[in-house]
Amino acid sequence: MKTKEKAVQGAPKKKRGKLALKIIGAIFAVILVFVAVTAVISLMGNKANIEKIAAFPKVETEKQLVPVKDENGYWTFTTDEEFKVMQLTDVHIGGGWMSLKKDAMALNAVAAMVAAEKPDLIIVTGDIAYPVPFQAGTFNNLSSAKVFAALMEQLGVYWTLSFGNHDTEAYSYYGRDDISEFYSGEDMKYCLYQAGPEDIDGYGNQVINVKNSEGIITQSLFMLDSHSYVDGDILGIMWKYDNIHENQVQWYKETLGTLNAQNNALLKEMGKKENSHIKSAAFFHIPLTEQRDAWHEYRDAGYKDTENVKLHYGVAGEGGDIVFCGIHEDSLFETMLELDSTKAIFCGHDHENNFSVDYKGIRFTYGMSVDYLAYPGIYKLGSQRGCTMISFFPDGGFDCRQENYYQDKYESVYEKESVEMQEVTYES
Repeated sequence: MKTKEKAVQGAPKKKRGKLALKIIGAIFAVILVFVAVTAVISLMGNKANIEKIAAFPKVETEKQLVPVKDENGYWTFTTDEEFKVMQLTDVHIGGGWMSLKKDAMALNAVAAMVAAEKPDLIIVTGDIAYPVPFQAGTFNNLSSAKVFAALMEQLGVYWTLSFGNHDTEAYSYYGRDDISEFYSGEDMKYCLYQAGPEDIDGYGNQVINVKNSEGIITQSLFMLDSHSYVDGDILGIMWKYDNIHENQVQWYKETLGTLNAQNNALLKEMGKKENSHIKSAAFFHIPLTEQRDAWHEYRDAGYKDTENVKLHYGVAGEGGDIVFCGIHEDSLFETMLELDSTKAIFCGHDHENNFSVDYKGIRFTYGMSVDYLAYPGIYKLGSQRGCTMISFFPDGGFDCRQENYYQDKYESVYEKESVEMQEVTYES
């Protein structure tokens, strides 16, 4: 009798257990179907954007400079005239079903600016990809890289990049090594990206040189990996950003030494005085702490120039004062001052900062961002969107200017969106 009662009482528990399993199974099935459907939509959408890219004409120039690799394996351009670099930053291609329209806007903007400016080289200072699932609808950061690379190859302008924090998120499908391998692919005709020395932290630590017709280096362009999040902030929600690492600084110093020695050897061979002092510029994503120091000194002086700081142009649109730099100290700026070679640093990361300021003899410049996706509502705003044009001169000097995308000279293949042109002002 007891056994029979126990069996009768146990029956409902088994039924409830089976019901729970069915519910869980149904939920998983719905999730799998959702993932599969969105993956297909993302795939088809990216394919459609790549097909749109085919409508962008190849950029035609009177005389395109073609780089070659020198004895060190570095890409080298040769010219006795101005060398034009376009800095793009924070393009933020989502590559997923939720971002396809905004991705198309970003591609349209980049194509219009490149077609009008016709640079000799494009340098992207990070965050080509933005695989944040609740905004992009995907974890696949390689899709974003493929779409952007397809655009660059279609335009036919030489380009390279330094990585940003979003290019390879902790939850992305692909790591820096995978994305680095993709950009290094032999099928990339115009991409000059090099992964850099294996014993140096990060990927994409490289140098591209500009030489005159005598073979003398007139400008060295350093790309550095400023890494991503640090101190346990693997998702980046606490804004704890990394710095340039010490072995990267050492590599930069040693590379400059080698290039100077080669210049001097050539000068000696030509019977000229050995006085090589190569001028250089650096490109990376996350600002140095000194860039924050420079702006804060300018702010604390009532938004006026000081003995150390001279503002060339632009604003700090990130709350008026914010520079999201690395949270630790590094020796890159001090090394640059010591070597007296690098006179310009170009970065991105802070989409609404676009100021250019001299600080202790080195010019810090934020590139204008392209972003339509990452900052909430930023696709509706236009003052911060554009590119930075940099002129490097045969005597080693340089100058740069910011260019807003919404100028008439940038004629886009697809219709430009309407935006609000906001203004930032300061009270001294």
